[in-house]
Amino acid sequence: MADLVARRVEAIERAIGPFLAAMMAPHAQRRVAGGAADFMAGNPQELALPGFVAALARWSVPQDKDWFAYKMMHPRAQEAAARGLGARLGLAFDAADIILARGASGGLALPLHTVVDPGDEVLFVSPPWFFYEAMILAAGATPVRVRVDPDTFDLDLDAIAGAVSAHTRAIILNTPHNPTGKIYPPQTLERLAVLLTEASARYSRPIYVLADEAYNRIVFDERPFHSPGRFYPYSFLIQTYSKSALAPGQRLGYVALPPTMPDRERIRRALLAVAFGHGDLPPDAVMQYALPEIETLSIDIGHLQRKRDRLVAALRDLGYEVHVPEGTFYLLPRTPIEDDVAFTEALARRDVFVLPGTAVEMPGYIRLSLTATDAMIDRALPVFAAAIADAAHSPAR
Repeated sequence: MADLVARRVEAIERAIGPFLAAMMAPHAQRRVAGGAADFMAGNPQELALPGFVAALARWSVPQDKDWFAYKMMHPRAQEAAARGLGARLGLAFDAADIILARGASGGLALPLHTVVDPGDEVLFVSPPWFFYEAMILAAGATPVRVRVDPDTFDLDLDAIAGAVSAHTRAIILNTPHNPTGKIYPPQTLERLAVLLTEASARYSRPIYVLADEAYNRIVFDERPFHSPGRFYPYSFLIQTYSKSALAPGQRLGYVALPPTMPDRERIRRALLAVAFGHGDLPPDAVMQYALPEIETLSIDIGHLQRKRDRLVAALRDLGYEVHVPEGTFYLLPRTPIEDDVAFTEALARRDVFVLPGTAVEMPGYIRLSLTATDAMIDRALPVFAAAIADAAHSPAR
């Protein structure tokens, strides 16, 4: 058993190693200094939304002796989440379909520890969010990586079909996708549903979709968002307020069961058992009380889109290859030299901080967060210009 634990810990450390290396690099520690242009992570660079602060302050004041006592899920929070998600997705959720969690990461952990057994395989789409592989390993399952289509960033359904086996229990999908910004179109999700339905029948057990929809409110150009839950009944829809309110340190999210989920009542009970069995998965009492107000809040998507458009146009004018993301906080430009880590360090020496693509399994790219301020963009653009000019004369081009 000790060897098993040691091997799992080593595998988790390897999985998160590139991300930790990027975030803990000596140059990265300077990104919080005054005058730095910080594009590394989807963190707030300005003060929190006033409504968010007011909601937390209001609901922090106890109204009875049991205000901070042990409790089940707060009904008002579940009802507000069900209404809000139902309106966005056009699906009818019962309040009981909402299992509150600590952000999207807590929401992902719930179904992973509910439907996945040791020895099962869980597919995840690469480039991934940093912690998918580690979370799969922590659940005792085997992670199986499937790359997106390199040209369109859409799901590679042939690759997914080739990766599915008798051991496959789930697949983690992230849409809109971090870091590419791709919103998977309905025709892709329909074909995926057929593929998974056939595979589930072939192996006589359902393959679940864990739909990480953390950015489903962060979409651009008035595009519609399409949830896998509209197309495939065995879907867990993972939601969070960390992105819409831009408050990632206040952990609040949930898992939603679509109305078509088979055996919903049994699945609900199982998720609740896992949530309280883990102890740290349900959100704190204040976050639950404040959820109905937080549900209606959003950062300025129009401003975020204007920053996207400005950066895309400016970087292209400088000679960078960069696509236009359909959603999320991020841009994914190609680096003008092969070594994205070295290019990241070159930018950091001029106080512009970005995430190397290696941290998200995209070597040869950098990821920029659009949560950077306009003033940071002003300071960064001359640095990007100088860096690509230097790269033109580099032997590592």
